Amino acid sequence: MLHLTDLREILRYVPKFRDRVFVIAMDGAVVEDENFSNLLLDIALLRSLRVGVALVHGAGHQIKRLAEQTGQAPSNIDGTGVTDAPTLQMALTAANRVTHEVIEGLAAVDLSGAYGHALVAHPAGIIRGVDYQMTGRVERVNVAMLQALLEHDIVPVIPPLGCDGEGRTYRLNSDAVAVEVARALRAVKLIYLSAGGIVRRGDESLRQLSVEEAQALLTGARAEIAETMVSKLEHAVRAAREGVPRVHIIDAKVEEGLLAEVFSNEGVGTLVHANEYQAIRRAQKKDARSILKLIQAGVENDELVRRTRQEIERQIGEYFVFEVDANPVACVAVHPYSEQRKAELACLCVDGTFENQGIGAKLTHYAEAQARALGAAELFCLSTQAFNFFVQKGGFRLGTPDDLPPARRERYERTGRKSLVLTKKL
Repeated sequence: MLHLTDLREILRYVPKFRDRVFVIAMDGAVVEDENFSNLLLDIALLRSLRVGVALVHGAGHQIKRLAEQTGQAPSNIDGTGVTDAPTLQMALTAANRVTHEVIEGLAAVDLSGAYGHALVAHPAGIIRGVDYQMTGRVERVNVAMLQALLEHDIVPVIPPLGCDGEGRTYRLNSDAVAVEVARALRAVKLIYLSAGGIVRRGDESLRQLSVEEAQALLTGARAEIAETMVSKLEHAVRAAREGVPRVHIIDAKVEEGLLAEVFSNEGVGTLVHANEYQAIRRAQKKDARSILKLIQAGVENDELVRRTRQEIERQIGEYFVFEVDANPVACVAVHPYSEQRKAELACLCVDGTFENQGIGAKLTHYAEAQARALGAAELFCLSTQAFNFFVQKGGFRLGTPDDLPPARRERYERTGRKSLVLTKKL
């Protein structure tokens, strides 16, 4: 059931995406999954919100099945290796079938879909001494045609096939095609839909990755990533580096997963983002409500001191927020005590959805920098439950109440919380 809070979160995102373009790339297997009709309903909702959608699809699943039915051995399944003549014919048959099924599915949710000559391709050529035959690479995207379709409320459907200037057809990799289409249309999002579509390192689900983090994962721990995710992650990195702000990898089997990923802060898949996705900035008066909401759980657990909205607003210039996609998900305060050349790190809090991602450590280091800029020679904090974090991650040492400035010590004794005092020389 849709809650009012869910609706508010959705409405916060709508103005950002209206009249912009999403490129959605789906593996061939997704078209045959029972959740496919729900995905098309999600796409219909996006279109109703005036979000342009271009669909790129693969056909590897269908090629494999066609090969089994005909007793043929395809030279390559996903369009990255050699494509011989029989495999090209299977690819043509399979891709055309998937395109037709996608257009039929769009019609079932009152959307118009169309397929045209969207990709100009050239041969991949000879790579490390191997002739890739009818495997191609995208040379150019027919942007004018795609934009014309979008302007007339028609969803472009783009198979992994391209033609050269002489009418020869080449097989393409759909993940790579999606990057080229997203770049050409200046899409604000590229969304990969696949079975099990979330990047994991061992048992750990990776929800957000910067381009640098994703590249490090591919370079240093590739064996820890499921093989089916390697291509998605490689192309996500390339897309982000080449101007696509957000690339999402989603499990297509999750009901309403597409909407949950697009219209919520935490999402359900893996997001690869350019650096501007995350930012720390000084809080403004309008952020007081968000800060109060962030610290609520910590106050209830007696981890943080209770603060009123008025108290936060009165000191708002000393608060900083960590944003994810322009939404505050963590906060910290730096209160100066200029006479003693000290500063207090206070109200450090991270939304539970974003814990264990290093955000607390980033805010701690940022607070240190702010304290130095204020002329402080020492930073201190008070903690009842997170003292191990400050010692192990922040480099603080255990102090005593005598280390507090007189005004702060008076308040410390008045509260009776008996928090540990931690200090750090700057």
